Amino acid sequence: MEHTEAQKKNIRTATWLSVIPGFGQFYNKQTFKGIVFLAIFALFIYEMIVFGFQAFVGMVTLGSTPGQDHSLFLLIEGSLQILLTVIYFLFHIINMYDARQVAILHAEDKNVNKSVIDVLKNVYNHGFPYLFTIPAYLVMIFAIIFPVLVTIFISVTNYDFYHIPPASLIDWVGFDNFVNMFFLSSYRDTFFAVLGWTIIWTLGATTLQIAIGIFTAVVLNQKFIKFKRIFGIIFLLPWAVPAFITIMSFSNMFNDSLGAINTQVIPFIDSLLPFIELDTLPWKTDPFFTKIAIILVQGWLGFPYIYVLVSGILQSIPEEQYEAAKIDGAGPIHRFRHITFPTILTIAAPVFITQYTFNLNNFNMIYLFNEGGPGSIGAGAGSTDILISWIFKLTTGTSPQYSMAAAVTLFISIFVIVIAFLVFKKTKAFEMED
Repeated sequence: MEHTEAQKKNIRTATWLSVIPGFGQFYNKQTFKGIVFLAIFALFIYEMIVFGFQAFVGMVTLGSTPGQDHSLFLLIEGSLQILLTVIYFLFHIINMYDARQVAILHAEDKNVNKSVIDVLKNVYNHGFPYLFTIPAYLVMIFAIIFPVLVTIFISVTNYDFYHIPPASLIDWVGFDNFVNMFFLSSYRDTFFAVLGWTIIWTLGATTLQIAIGIFTAVVLNQKFIKFKRIFGIIFLLPWAVPAFITIMSFSNMFNDSLGAINTQVIPFIDSLLPFIELDTLPWKTDPFFTKIAIILVQGWLGFPYIYVLVSGILQSIPEEQYEAAKIDGAGPIHRFRHITFPTILTIAAPVFITQYTFNLNNFNMIYLFNEGGPGSIGAGAGSTDILISWIFKLTTGTSPQYSMAAAVTLFISIFVIVIAFLVFKKTKAFEMED
């Protein structure tokens, strides 16, 4: 409805008065709400005087006196203050919006909650879901966004072995770490080598475990297979045993001199197939064979989850589709290509993508098998280190490079987010049909 000039003036007045939270509510004759909003505003001002302004100053300077000012603590305190300030400004926007909307209700002669009981009833009836979700959002902000924010800030500092507070101060260096990561030879060669192996490892290991999982599920789903439950239990054994135990066991089995692969498995194959004449292989001393071993072990470790997932999907495919395909003359491979695999991919594509992202950051497999070795390719990275294990070494080595580790961490995060977004968009994995 069209408002009169007097009504428009009241709406503008209520909105502008709410620049100081609570005043707009007082103008709208909502005393209780005004007191609450004004109290929140007063608490924020008090917090800014006691802690906030100093936190911002410390965030900018990162300290001025070595041995007395702790730059890292100042950075963390400043990050926390930024979040608190953003939360307050969101509240401030809600406060101004509330004052304006209530003034509009007044102008339209609609019912407005003025008493304490009316306000509480309105909150209970219309704001109950928000009361439950707001704590979850606050926890998410301080448990997820806060560490990410600190990591972002550390990545643009010189926080390393030579600048460890409080003995030394940390300084802002802008994007120097990102520039060094891509252009400084001491980091560039290592970064691209580790990145290349990370991509190969992720694609190879994940594709292998998905292929094995789909194959075992499809085979075990055939009607002519007997003792399906027994085979099902056997296939679940890699999943049942804790992964770190399995990885350590395989690490011992692939030992060059004493491992079961070289001392028992390869001689056994030679005895069965003497024309092959296999030699013992340097599984843990040659980077190429170490990479092959790691991919094979991860394929064995990861396929049970895919097997269980695909087994459930196969049960949902109507038998009539296969019968119709058989009548049309389609063979097993044709039926798999045009019925089974498209159905699996349609349902399980998001899960498959999460498997790729998981292996991209699969620290346990890389570090427990051979600690990222053998050998070194520079900047603290071993020949089989992936980005996540290289970050670990950058922060725990004899000359820690915390800021560079933070920069690599951000690169991983952006890389995973972009790839996942593109794949999800391409596969339309989350689109729901009517």
